[in-house]
Amino acid sequence: MSPEHIIMLLITGAGAGFAGGMLGLGGAFIMTPVQIIVYSAMGLPEDLAVKTAFGTSMLVILPTAISGSWRHHRNKAVMWKAGVIMGACSLVAALLGSTLATHLSGAGLKVAFGAVVLLTAIRMATAREPQYKIEAISKPWLWVIWAIPLGFVAGMFGIGGGVVMIPVLVLALRFEMHYAIGTSLAIMTLTSLGGILGYIINGIGVPDRLDYSLGYVNIPSWLLLVVPAAIMAQVGAAVAHKMPRKVLLYIFVIVLVYMGLRMVGLFEWLGWPL
Repeated sequence: MSPEHIIMLLITGAGAGFAGGMLGLGGAFIMTPVQIIVYSAMGLPEDLAVKTAFGTSMLVILPTAISGSWRHHRNKAVMWKAGVIMGACSLVAALLGSTLATHLSGAGLKVAFGAVVLLTAIRMATAREPQYKIEAISKPWLWVIWAIPLGFVAGMFGIGGGVVMIPVLVLALRFEMHYAIGTSLAIMTLTSLGGILGYIINGIGVPDRLDYSLGYVNIPSWLLLVVPAAIMAQVGAAVAHKMPRKVLLYIFVIVLVYMGLRMVGLFEWLGWPL
């Protein structure tokens, strides 16, 4: 790994952590595209580069989610009952999703990943302004119904699930935006565990992996990403509680649109270095 790659991963970790703490995301939508670029430049085949990026991002998400959710907890913006119930269900689903992903085409996963992000951005941008309180929907059976498919998607695409979790918490379960962000991070703490297990177990013995890898999780890359991510998650969470809901929502949508277009390959097709 060259010095340029090391710097790219450190900066990416910081940005992912800040975005994660502020927007309730795991940060994979920032980490995954950059990792794919780095691993491809190191000579890794696309399929292996995509799956390594997914697996490594999952392990970064765990401490980042813990760091961010703790900060939101201090601001009394985490609904822990929902977080634990949904997180436990999504953990199992994420294990299944990540296992399936390791048997699919990396190129196809990359495009599908981008499409999911873009659809989520459109839904968030066009939805009506919710006028609900956090107490509006607190039915555990409904949390379980939503958590299973969300966890499956998170595991399949190597994400914490915040990008799909937050729209569900806000639009379907009627959480206020700040509570949705904090609770999403709490759910991701458990979801990421399922994804991590899936990418490690199913990557054992795969040839041509990067050195110092556990399955599809690359430890050196993880260290470069996780340290700045965990630190900046605290900063992002603090900033989130100083911003109005609409501003957070707009920032969330802009980040989704960029990352979605990046993953479906639009910028590469146009020849733009973005």
